[in-house]
Amino acid sequence: MSVETQKETLGFQTEVKQLLHLMIHSLYSNKEIFLRELISNASDATDKLRFEALAKPELLEGGADLKIRVSFDKDAKTVTLEDNGIGMSREDAITHLGTIAKSGTADFMQHLTGDQKKDSHLIGQFGVGFYSAFIVADKVDVYSRRAGSPASEGVHWSSKGEGEFEVASIEKAERGTRIVLHLKSGEEEFADGWRLRNIIKKYSDHIALPIELPKEQTTAEGEEAPALEWETVNRASALWTRPRTEIKDEEYQEFYKHIGHDFENPLSWSHNKVEGKLEYTSLLYTPARAPFDLYQREAPRGLKLYVQRVFVMDQAESFLPLYLRFIKGVVDSNDLSLNVSREILQKDPIIDSMKSALTKRVLDMLEKLAKNQPEEYKSFWKNFGQVLKEGPAEDFANKEKIAGLLRFASTRSEEGEQSVGLGDYIARMQEGQDKIYYLTGESYAQVKNSPHLEVFRKKGIEVLLLTDRIDEWLMSYLTDFDGKQFVDVARGDLDLGKLDSEEDKKAQEEVAKAKEGLVERLKTALGEQVAEVRVSHRLTDSPAILAIGEQDMGLQMRQILEASGQKVPDSKPIFEFNPAHPLIEKLDAEADEQRFTDLSHILFDQAALAAGDNLKDPAAYVQRLNKLLVELSA
Repeated sequence: MSVETQKETLGFQTEVKQLLHLMIHSLYSNKEIFLRELISNASDATDKLRFEALAKPELLEGGADLKIRVSFDKDAKTVTLEDNGIGMSREDAITHLGTIAKSGTADFMQHLTGDQKKDSHLIGQFGVGFYSAFIVADKVDVYSRRAGSPASEGVHWSSKGEGEFEVASIEKAERGTRIVLHLKSGEEEFADGWRLRNIIKKYSDHIALPIELPKEQTTAEGEEAPALEWETVNRASALWTRPRTEIKDEEYQEFYKHIGHDFENPLSWSHNKVEGKLEYTSLLYTPARAPFDLYQREAPRGLKLYVQRVFVMDQAESFLPLYLRFIKGVVDSNDLSLNVSREILQKDPIIDSMKSALTKRVLDMLEKLAKNQPEEYKSFWKNFGQVLKEGPAEDFANKEKIAGLLRFASTRSEEGEQSVGLGDYIARMQEGQDKIYYLTGESYAQVKNSPHLEVFRKKGIEVLLLTDRIDEWLMSYLTDFDGKQFVDVARGDLDLGKLDSEEDKKAQEEVAKAKEGLVERLKTALGEQVAEVRVSHRLTDSPAILAIGEQDMGLQMRQILEASGQKVPDSKPIFEFNPAHPLIEKLDAEADEQRFTDLSHILFDQAALAAGDNLKDPAAYVQRLNKLLVELSA
């Protein structure tokens, strides 16, 4: 044991303490994954060394043979994992093993529920593999030295997984990291060659460098034990370089968990080798669950980039558009330079071609999932639907393809479930219908009871009900699908085209002509509050509604802008009334102009409330209503 100097005791970051508490109290039902996580970290460390050594070969220190070794000591009850990768300096050990320097940490902590099963998914998404060591160990020692540093700059990090850790400087001749797990009482089963071999084969067979275990050796009584021999127990080849026909589903799933730092199987994957003008291999995965930072558009994202099987970059974001930021995977190119940087990736025309092809590949994968596994797609939509809705604005070339993947609630879906695809909607269209009708609003309860739907209910026409905050913005980019135009049923002068008979249209014209006098009286009464007053063709049960001008901003978008403190363009609604409603008939017969004005304003405010809008002057509305109630009770 080398002499320790500069020894100090430091406290864990608060978030790490919380995570350790969860880990130590058996957060994971599957304890053996600790080894997978530590091997995954060791693999990343060798990847980083291989890449840095391209520019600085001296970092290899004469040892280019990269590997991971796992050993055990039954008597001491320890499991040791060693790699000869990039290693850590003293500062690295304090930073990486004592804190979580990850954006969104506070958000992540707020999402923890105390429910162990739910929280295990969150922790998997957060990617805190090293701390999983404390599932089986009551003490962990880490010995490390960064490649290129002198032997005197080794570091020993040690903790019992409680509130603090110790760190000291040591002599360490070899670069890389050695982790010694002192197993808890009851976890001795892991200090066993057969057990460790099975775990490695099960979870880490796909790791692209050798994972070695000591060979089982027997010695006769009195004989000296032979020198330790090592044997490789994994396949040790990059999974994506192998033919698809040779790879089992379980191998694809374990590889996803390795690169995605996830603990759940992916929903789907797509493995492809492209040859010709461009040569590259891609392996893309759709996760089963959304990460906690999905809506932080600046959060790290992207694919693992390899060039000719040499690791170059984690989270290379240039290969997929932002609306597909949830996709995990690997891309291995033969055409890029090994010293490629993020800046070069943003300008390289090769990347544009690859991005276009990989985007189509992901959309095809999602199409296949939607078609062949509708229940799994339902789960995907619940997790990632709102992010996919960013697509039509960002990716005009694939707008139609993305639109086919979108799911909405409709007047025919159960309790607001977003299960209706645009293809389904078109297949159910009525004879003579040539438009896709939709209505946006704050909540499903509000839109499903909206007066704007009355004529559609009467005629049995399906209407899409859009209640996500992004929907109105989405529909400003999504103008048509499969040759059918989208129509907002709350906007402009509703024209049902062939769905209205000639008799209907003639009757509407006659009624509009007969009510011209009432229209003028209402215009005078409502004054500056309205852009226009007209007879409604939308209503069958309600007395009045407010429609939006053809070019005006919808209510949902206005509310979003107001909430963010932005200036909202001035616009006035169109007041439409139902001439057959008893209230409108009474209003038409009202001779007292002041009473007519009060009743008109009450109807206007009620229409605003039904649309989900806030009243400009609630006190005036209450006064008018109270006055009316007093008159009625007199």
